[in-house]
Amino acid sequence: MNWDDETPDSAVGADPRLVDAGADTEDNAVEAALRPKDLDEFIGQEKVREQLDLVLKAARARGATADHVLLSGAPGLGKTTLSMIIAAEMAAPIRITSGPAIQHAGDLAAILSSLQEGEVLFLDEIHRMSRPAEEMLYMAMEDFRVDVIVGKGPGATAIPLELPPFTLVGATTRAGLLPPPLRDRFGFTAHMEFYAPTELERVIHRSARLLDVAIDPAGAAEIAGRSRGTPRIANRLLRRVRDYAQVKADGHITEDIASAALGVYEVDARGLDRLDRAVLEALLKLFSGGPVGLSTLSVAVGEERETVEEVAEPFLVREGLLARTPRGRVATPAAWAHLGLAPPQGAPGQAGLFPA
Repeated sequence: MNWDDETPDSAVGADPRLVDAGADTEDNAVEAALRPKDLDEFIGQEKVREQLDLVLKAARARGATADHVLLSGAPGLGKTTLSMIIAAEMAAPIRITSGPAIQHAGDLAAILSSLQEGEVLFLDEIHRMSRPAEEMLYMAMEDFRVDVIVGKGPGATAIPLELPPFTLVGATTRAGLLPPPLRDRFGFTAHMEFYAPTELERVIHRSARLLDVAIDPAGAAEIAGRSRGTPRIANRLLRRVRDYAQVKADGHITEDIASAALGVYEVDARGLDRLDRAVLEALLKLFSGGPVGLSTLSVAVGEERETVEEVAEPFLVREGLLARTPRGRVATPAAWAHLGLAPPQGAPGQAGLFPA
């Protein structure tokens, strides 16, 4: 069970959702106890683990600091957890900050100048760092040096400041927003993939042991199937199902208990919640499957345009239930099937826009 602390930009200001991959206060409180401590404990991301293990072992053999590491991928997949594992494997302290917290070059200089030799600096949401700080980071990563500007105007003086060797671990949910000069300075880059249901079942069983929750394999499979391929969501659903099992049953999580509990929380068998289904139902029932413009669809759902576009649509598109076309949003045949509705004659799927 691996996850990180970042919250997508789109989630800011949105109502909390049980299937939101961003971390809330409860997640932060629980995750510290559940996080794996080394690569052997880390579940999933097999290629990333294998490659990172080689990088860290080679650095230890040389007696050097590890190369700078860039981790990209959706929220909740384990980027913060991996940064802590990197520090643990290198027997080094870790400093945690985020891109939005560094608004000026001086903010970054203060952090860099206080680093110890070999320390790991974890920079979450690195794509949101200010441009002046970003340019200072180039030199710090490559030459372990920064130039601190003292004074203003013609009398300003650049004082070079030597830094101890350190390892920067950058995390981003939007790797495409990173400028090439910054991306090129990372010695190792890895993209975190969504988890398979079988991997999430292992995550859930491990978390259940740590939380002292009794769960059978079918119950774990039921939760995993509704977790959107994200360990953080799997662990959040596990805690809610645990609550239901303690109140409504004997505390043991079975397939029926998990299904009933997640039904109460309006998370269906495919991981869709109230907002997801509202978007699909409006698209299918009011607009016959589309195409329909985003603004019109948002009004029909009663949500802000940004909420529909950035919170609901990415998962619906990834699941193959909705498509974005030049003419507007269109439901796929899978969307009609998921809601148990028959597409009318002339619906997009019937017209050959999508394969049946």
